Amino acid sequence: MSNITCGTSGEEYETCRDESSALILKLVAISAILVAGVCGVSIPLVGKKHRFLRTDSNLFVVAKAFAAGVILATGFVHILPDATSALTDSCLPKFPWSKFPFSGFIAMMAALATLLADFVGTQYYERKHEKQGQSVVVNDDESSDSLSETGIVPVGTKGNSGNEEEGGGMHIVGMHAHAAYHTHSHDQEQGVREGFYPGRDSPHGHSHGIDTGDDESGVRHVVVSQVLELGIVSHSVIIGLSLGVSHSPCTIRPLIGALSFHQFFEGFALGGCISQAKFGTLQSTIMACFFALTTPMGIALGIGIASVYNANSPRALIIEGVLDSISAGILVYMALVDLIAADFLSKRMSSNVRLQIVSYVALFFGAALMSLLAVWA
Repeated sequence: MSNITCGTSGEEYETCRDESSALILKLVAISAILVAGVCGVSIPLVGKKHRFLRTDSNLFVVAKAFAAGVILATGFVHILPDATSALTDSCLPKFPWSKFPFSGFIAMMAALATLLADFVGTQYYERKHEKQGQSVVVNDDESSDSLSETGIVPVGTKGNSGNEEEGGGMHIVGMHAHAAYHTHSHDQEQGVREGFYPGRDSPHGHSHGIDTGDDESGVRHVVVSQVLELGIVSHSVIIGLSLGVSHSPCTIRPLIGALSFHQFFEGFALGGCISQAKFGTLQSTIMACFFALTTPMGIALGIGIASVYNANSPRALIIEGVLDSISAGILVYMALVDLIAADFLSKRMSSNVRLQIVSYVALFFGAALMSLLAVWA
């Protein structure tokens, strides 16, 4: 194809082309999207110290359902159609790009690959968890034997539910493992008492031996947070780059509000997963900053290469289409499986009718609102 056909963006783009105004709007976009991303990802991380924003509160569950709807609509309504448009563009050769639905196929394979990564990652962390838990049990038993020989009985090894983390907790990838205490006898009254205070800093929000559901597993949240961030970051680069290389204020202006909204609720969902994974402060901060800076950095990169970058070149279209397809597959899987199904099929949700109704309303409203933004962006 010639550059005359594929190197321009059409008559509407040329009539709205204004590089100086576009640059100002890009700088505004960097600031707005950065603030939205930081606020979104920070609320669950900072809010876990406040009762109404803790990850075990009903308000957090409802807000997370709204964010899950936003992410689901982002994958289906925004990213996947963009991928299809890029991979079926007239600038690409008709064979093979117009002969096969590559965008849907790549998205499907990405979703299946995410399932595999989800499974392998969970298995890896669980085995690591068990091995380190067993080593702590052995050390704990040896120390108990040595103390018993001297006639000293260790305090708090039985029936001490409040200070377990202080007595022998261990840290695995930011997750407090409680396997060391599974060998200790906890009666049902203690279990109920522990389950009644799920908001404590100790990760023993569930009662030992009574509730071991996936929604209480720190291992699952470790994997979910990392895979979700991968899916978000992969399409954030493309979004930022596309905005950064544009010279059209008509294109950039509606994107600022849409991307800020999108970034805030994606950040909220990711921040909730990071908070539930019990990462350390340093790792939580790194993951939050990496998320918040990705789109602004993509915009800055786009500004730097705007004079030489041709968004309609076959190579650019293929790269954009493939990355968007991968992102769509990851986000759709994460939204449906790890965000929606994990919460909506939990015992907590099934036992609280009011929470069910409000969460479903929030889910559909988030999906509908994000879908509506496709009219402008």
